[in-house]
Amino acid sequence: MPATVGFVKVISISSAAVFNIGDVYSIAPQATAKTYAGGGSFNTGDGIRVQLNKANTYINDQEVVDQPNYSP
Repeated sequence: MPATVGFVKVISISSAAVFNIGDVYSIAPQATAKTYAGGGSFNTGDGIRVQLNKANTYINDQEVVDQPNYSP
């Protein structure tokens, strides 16, 4: 359905983002990331206390490419 769009101000768009105004058939952003995190890494909230004595994160990743991006 057609629409009239007024002024649009875009401050920033990341590398895997999609910016669309109007009709669209398919949107398929592609991005990959690999994250290594140790104990107590992704805690959120108020008043969290994490005490890790000598905590280590060991990574043994023998794959060169896990899942490559493919765009036909």
